Amino acid sequence: MNPAEAYILKQSEPYRSILLQLQTIIEAVAPNAELLYKWRIPFFYNNGIPLCFLNQSKDYVDLAFWHFDQMDQYTEHFIDANRKSIRSLRYKSVEDINHEVVVYVLQKQLEININPFKLILKSKRSKR
Repeated sequence: MNPAEAYILKQSEPYRSILLQLQTIIEAVAPNAELLYKWRIPFFYNNGIPLCFLNQSKDYVDLAFWHFDQMDQYTEHFIDANRKSIRSLRYKSVEDINHEVVVYVLQKQLEININPFKLILKSKRSKR
């Protein structure tokens, strides 16, 4: 078992179920996505490009992603949590997961298909 899978399975309920449900949706939308363990949390990469990451924190699970500025639907569901380059969908129960929203965000991320880390580094360099 890889460390990302271990991370998901070691979470207490309801977080384990939320993470497993999100993992299932991500793998259905992006069947070639690779589940990796980066910065001590599960990341999904597609063709070597970060697609999203999962994080259980406090009393919720975040499905976090980049390129939110290119999302034209469901923006009322996005949480910024004072982050500059990342937005997330936040869940406290499996019932909170809106499959339509998750699928939309993942499909948009796949369409954009740009490495967000390169964009972040590029914008930091241009500010110098």
